[in-house]
Amino acid sequence: MHSKRQGRAWYHWYAKDDSPEERRLIIKLDLLIIPYAVIAYWIKYIDQSNLTNAYVSGLKEDLSFNSNQLVDLNSLYIAGAVIGQLPFTFIFPMFPMNYTIPALEIGWGLFTLLQYRVQSFAELAAYRFLVGIFEAAFFPGVHYVLGSWYRGDELGRRGGIFYVGQMLGTLTAGLIQSGASAHLDGVRGMAGWRWMFIISALMTIPVAIAGVFVWPGTPAKPNKLFLTDTDLSLAVNRLKKQKADVEERVNQTRLQLLRHILTDWKIYILGLWDIFFWNAGSTSYGGYLLWIKSLKRYSTPKINQLGTTAPALGILYVLFVNFSSDLLWGPSGAITFAHTWNFVAMTILAIWKVPEAAKWFAFNSAYTQVAMSSVLYGWCNDILRHNAVERSVILVFINLFAQSTTAWTGILVFPTVEAPRFLKGWTFCAVNSFVIIIFTWAVVRPLARREERRGEYGVGQEVRECEDKSRSIESAARP
Repeated sequence: MHSKRQGRAWYHWYAKDDSPEERRLIIKLDLLIIPYAVIAYWIKYIDQSNLTNAYVSGLKEDLSFNSNQLVDLNSLYIAGAVIGQLPFTFIFPMFPMNYTIPALEIGWGLFTLLQYRVQSFAELAAYRFLVGIFEAAFFPGVHYVLGSWYRGDELGRRGGIFYVGQMLGTLTAGLIQSGASAHLDGVRGMAGWRWMFIISALMTIPVAIAGVFVWPGTPAKPNKLFLTDTDLSLAVNRLKKQKADVEERVNQTRLQLLRHILTDWKIYILGLWDIFFWNAGSTSYGGYLLWIKSLKRYSTPKINQLGTTAPALGILYVLFVNFSSDLLWGPSGAITFAHTWNFVAMTILAIWKVPEAAKWFAFNSAYTQVAMSSVLYGWCNDILRHNAVERSVILVFINLFAQSTTAWTGILVFPTVEAPRFLKGWTFCAVNSFVIIIFTWAVVRPLARREERRGEYGVGQEVRECEDKSRSIESAARP
């Protein structure tokens, strides 16, 4: 448990020493940041996950896909997402975040819309790549904003609520496709799966426009439509007590900054940790939907409806894992819980020759791995809080590097032609879950404690320096 919450019961929302003014500010920030982040992530995941729903709803047959096109399209999306993140290692501290994120949303909304007209694999591949480009920086961008306003003991819960948007998006994509297949198939001469992309895009653009006005940006570049100068001053002061950098000033050249980051073990430790996390996940490869379809007992709308059970349960997993991280057993305990459960589920699927009920259980447990994402990135935010520019670079870098590994590991261990049984894939995910638990306790936890001690030392050092300066001034003033 974070030191701020030592001795505090799990059900208390605030830390014990939060003043009434701080509590009012926290609620205000929660209302400005979290609802928009959830809705925007919900929309993003509709736009990201609708491909698998379209694939099992007629896209495969209409475009004559008969090989590994689904996993190839997923890899092209990942390639776009990785390339698109590169410039944002430096852009986050340079521009107001209430403009940066909505601009990206409009971009991916337009290319989501264009997917309704595809006639070939090459055309769809280009659109998926461009959707990936524009969606690239959204996830690390939201975590950068969360880390700019909240302390380490507050990040898990907010990150967890934000991450619910992913489950809602995957769930809603299935329901939209189910409705489109049942009621829009053939309307204006278009298949139901094509309407899916039109509906998704029409939901995206208004949310992007709202973000310009609602989101508060960061303390260094705030959107002051709803925040007062008093709010900003209080927000900055409470973070400075944690030795957090709230100014976002670049005091080094880009080359000096990169040299500093690349010669610091933090980026390699956190990057490897994130690689284990990304490669422990199986939900993006469509295994659940492909398995349900292989049973040959459900209609297309019913397949999409049943596919929503896993992300629906994922909402509960996300909330439990992230709230327990802040309020109960800390991030290391939350990560251990999530990946132990995922290890069991992946082992069941790897064995495969089990009762059908066990497979339903395993597929519906897959989101336990995803559930701890905001715990991991929230912990990274806390570890890196001493330098905002460094935090921006490392958050984006570890995310893009870890995500990039799934572009080729997915092709190797989840080839579509092996569906619905991905023996290599389930085994690979189970091994990564096991390794991330060991790595968390043996490497990341000691690193986090070292950085926390560094922060405590830094605050104490500042106080001593101020006292010394005050004594010097007093001595000089004496006759």
